[in-house]
Amino acid sequence: MKDFRKGLGCGLPIGFGYLSVSFTFGILAVSYGFEWWQAVLISMTTLTSAGQLAGIGIMIDPGQYIQMLISQLTINIRYSFMSVSLSQKTSPEFSGIRRWIFGFFMTDEIFAVASGESQVSTRFFAGLTVAPYFGWTLGTLFGAVLGNVLPEFIMNALCLAIYGMFIAIIAPKAKDSMKLLSVVIVAIALSCAFYYVPILSVVSQGLSISLCAVIAAVFGAVTFPVKEGELHE
Repeated sequence: MKDFRKGLGCGLPIGFGYLSVSFTFGILAVSYGFEWWQAVLISMTTLTSAGQLAGIGIMIDPGQYIQMLISQLTINIRYSFMSVSLSQKTSPEFSGIRRWIFGFFMTDEIFAVASGESQVSTRFFAGLTVAPYFGWTLGTLFGAVLGNVLPEFIMNALCLAIYGMFIAIIAPKAKDSMKLLSVVIVAIALSCAFYYVPILSVVSQGLSISLCAVIAAVFGAVTFPVKEGELHE
């Protein structure tokens, strides 16, 4: 229970952040014509911010199955890379059906917090996922039901919450590690290139995120290789 409580405490800031961010998703889903319960169901069964926003945009025009497949694959494939990376730190009890269940809850912020642990137990990871999952679901519900009540400037501010939260998670680690800071800088530079360089800007957002993550990870692995046993020292 100690590991579970620790994970629960680590997940609370993420949960509060998700509460505000998913509020915006709930508003957008209803504005697209979805019922409030449909928006909540999407959040309960997917748990991917960019994937959900892209998905509902495609769903309003029925029949675009190939586009849906490509968009969701390119946007969410990064979670596979995160899971593979985190598996190097998981305890032996992370096996079988547990990997399938906990893999569902993998998000950028959960990965960032979990990867800061020397070893990730199932109890810690279970506790870590509670607040983010319910925060994301409840935020969607509140946004779908109450979104039209809030003024526009507050809604715009809520859209930026997830970025501030992710920076707050990454910054302390990057401050203490030049290796991690170098990888972060490479990822930022690549992201800017995909946004501003004309040739690269035609790449979809989901694919560009995946490419930035993979290239930055490869850069880190090649430039700062981790010797066997260092992760557990």
